[in-house]
Amino acid sequence: MNLSTNQRKIYLMAVTLLVAAVALASTWSLWTKPAAQSAAPVVTPAPAPAAESAPPVADAAPVPGAEEEADAPAASKVSTIVYYQDGYGLLVPVMCRVPMQEGIAKATLGMMVQSVGNDMQAARLGLRTVLPENTTIDLDIHDGLARIDLSKEVLDMPDAAAESNMVNAIVQTLTEFESVDRVAFLIGGQKLDKLTHGTGVAGEFTRGDINLEAAEPTLARSDAQPVTLYFPADSGAVIVPVTRMVHSRADVNTAVMELAKGPANGDMLESVVPAGCGLIDVKVQDRVAKLNFTNEFVDLVQNSDGGRLALKALVLTCTQFDGIDAVEIYVDGRKYDAGELGVPSFMNVADSIVYDAIQTQSAMIFEE
Repeated sequence: MNLSTNQRKIYLMAVTLLVAAVALASTWSLWTKPAAQSAAPVVTPAPAPAAESAPPVADAAPVPGAEEEADAPAASKVSTIVYYQDGYGLLVPVMCRVPMQEGIAKATLGMMVQSVGNDMQAARLGLRTVLPENTTIDLDIHDGLARIDLSKEVLDMPDAAAESNMVNAIVQTLTEFESVDRVAFLIGGQKLDKLTHGTGVAGEFTRGDINLEAAEPTLARSDAQPVTLYFPADSGAVIVPVTRMVHSRADVNTAVMELAKGPANGDMLESVVPAGCGLIDVKVQDRVAKLNFTNEFVDLVQNSDGGRLALKALVLTCTQFDGIDAVEIYVDGRKYDAGELGVPSFMNVADSIVYDAIQTQSAMIFEE
């Protein structure tokens, strides 16, 4: 998109006025808060939500709406991990900031229910919510077991895939909390064996594989090992974790080799390494994974984001293993300057995704 000099000036003036208005509104909101509230302690973001202590989550404050979150000062927010889905139904965990409150697990699940505010937040990330509109949630956590009672709206899911995604997303979200290792479901206050389209909800659920790829016909599950791989979504905004069953031992060598093969379904996810690029070897020395690729690796910078998400996926795939704290890239045996390869605090952070999207759109507007 090309703009004339006058149009650019007008655009910059509009952006400046918008930023000033937002800053003024935020300042006014802080000035008008009661003194006791403005003095709330600062909460340090954490990669995973903190364990919930008494009182029980069932007595939590109401789930915050979009308006409440917008009005809350930054000092009174806490990080939590929300599971959304992309356009293909793949689950995508995102670290979000929510108002500090009792019952943060229930509040987190509330963000996954279809509504105007929640859907707008998900859409900003290029994602979708997983629970149907008007679903209400009761939740109690005791001795590691989260008992969740969902209203009967969940019986009206469109198909089995949507049901399965909802159940998996709830289990994954709740087991992000240190206080939860098992999840049990009630529907409308009743125990059910299955949902409308056959998805099982009986018994207790534990954290399992996420976005499990279909196994090869010749690969018996009992003979295979799961390994988690990270791929950029085709939207170019988020990283998607995928579980792949492999014949080899699930270590960093196997993970990088499988990552280099690319996603099983290239229509849903992007490859991490460029076409034609080969993996020469993987070495671990002094807690650093040293990845040696063929010369085609340099084509990574031709990606729309300069290869940023692909490099992030490489780092996440390697540093999930104990004993690996950093990653170095080599091309044909020579160290390659891939820029900052620090370990991310989390695979997807909502504020960073939105910021990157704004930067990308701005660059497109001013592109000659």
